[in-house]
Amino acid sequence: MPETGRDDDKVTPLRPEEFAPPAESEEAAPPAAADDGSQPQEDFDALAGEDAQTIDTEPPGPDPLTEAMAEIGRLKDLYVRAAAEVENQRRRAARDVADAGKYAVTGFARDLLGVADNLRRALDSVDPATRAADPALEALVTGVEMTERELLAAFQRNGIIPIIAEGRRFDPHVHEAMFEVPDESVPNGTVVNVVEPGYMIHDRPLRPARVGVSKGGPKAEPSANEADESSGTGGPSMKGQAAYEKQVDALGSAGSQVDQET
Repeated sequence: MPETGRDDDKVTPLRPEEFAPPAESEEAAPPAAADDGSQPQEDFDALAGEDAQTIDTEPPGPDPLTEAMAEIGRLKDLYVRAAAEVENQRRRAARDVADAGKYAVTGFARDLLGVADNLRRALDSVDPATRAADPALEALVTGVEMTERELLAAFQRNGIIPIIAEGRRFDPHVHEAMFEVPDESVPNGTVVNVVEPGYMIHDRPLRPARVGVSKGGPKAEPSANEADESSGTGGPSMKGQAAYEKQVDALGSAGSQVDQET
């Protein structure tokens, strides 16, 4: 007898709820990226907002024009300083060259001053009467005089001239006081005796004149030039004179004290 009931032949009816579409979830899934590799519009908007926020929060940088002007000022200051230093070096070099030319013979001339001194001492030691009576001595003395004149002429050609000291006020820059001479007929501090003549080389003392200075006389009145010097507009000779007078007073008081003690 044939089978009339089979499981495959059974038809299961569908329920109505199975035909309904699936319910959407509360949170929508993010849109899938496009197949061509482009980003969604929402990502571009988010990046643009972040960039705008970053630009707004960054502090403004320095002005390039201000920085350029500051650099120009700095370089200009360096240039001015370098130019001034070069000019100072040029002047110093020119002065050193001039001084080397003017005072190059200082050491040699100082050594020759002793020769001039000996020639003058030899001439002063000859008695005029003896010289006139002896022709040989006359010729010898004449030769020494010529030698002295030639030596002094050579000095003068090189800027070396004698210092005129006798009868002048004592100047410590060109005079060296060896002793004092009591003399009330001349102002105090006047050179009355020259032991050894002095010489100048251009505007510098080559050797000071060794002199004797008077004391006990009236105080000398300063001349117009000395008044300018004492007021600060001239040289230091008046200051040197005042210093010398103070030194003389100190030595005099010390000497009187020694005499009283003895």
